[in-house]
Order: sequence, then structure tokens, then C-alpha cells
Amino acid sequence: MSYIDGFVVAVPTANKEAYRAMAEKAAPIFIDHGALRLVETWGDDVPDGKVTDFRMAVKATPDETVVFSWIVWPSKEVRDTGMKSFMEDPRMKEMTEMPFDGKRMIFGGFSPIVDIGKE
Repeated sequence: MSYIDGFVVAVPTANKEAYRAMAEKAAPIFIDHGALRLVETWGDDVPDGKVTDFRMAVKATPDETVVFSWIVWPSKEVRDTGMKSFMEDPRMKEMTEMPFDGKRMIFGGFSPIVDIGKE
């Protein structure tokens, strides 16, 4: 079964285009290192919660938008190898400035327990 890396980050709303451009540069590198799919989503319906929510999780300010992303890998083994080689890829050295505060990114790897769809 596949393996999923998930990410949530607060991006200054003014940096939307810079974030999109960065993601478009990174996606083929992930694919070259074994990822099957990379999805980046820009929050447009992210409600405030009473106890917790996406915005609180990344300490988003009013001038930031929450981005929710995931990468699909064929397996955890491919992900572990692919993520290591992704970080060592020379193309990553060209991406020196991130259009967000990486210290507030939350991320993790997940093993699917239900995967139902039409694809």
C-alpha cells in the first residue's frame, strides 16, 4: 500500500505566487526520486476552531493563508530512500529561500488505513 507525507504551513498571502512557483520546482524533483503524486492546496475555507484548528496548528497570522499538501509514495521504503535523495539533489541547492516560515510547518508520514476512490 502507498505511503503519504502530509504538510501544513502558514504562507504569507502576498507570497502565494512565490509559493506556487517553489512547489512547481520541487514537484518534479520529488517525482524523480520516486513520488507518485504531489498536491499543494491553498486554503480558502479554513474555519477557526474553539479548541484547535489548522490556523492554530501553524500559528497563522491574519495576513497568512494555510497551505495543506501531501505527497503520495508507492511505499514507506521508497519514501525513505526518495526523501533522502531529494534532500541531496543538486536542484534543491537552487531553492535557497522559502516563501514561508519553515519553523511553523507541521509534517509527518502516514500509512493509509482506508483508501477508497474511483481512480
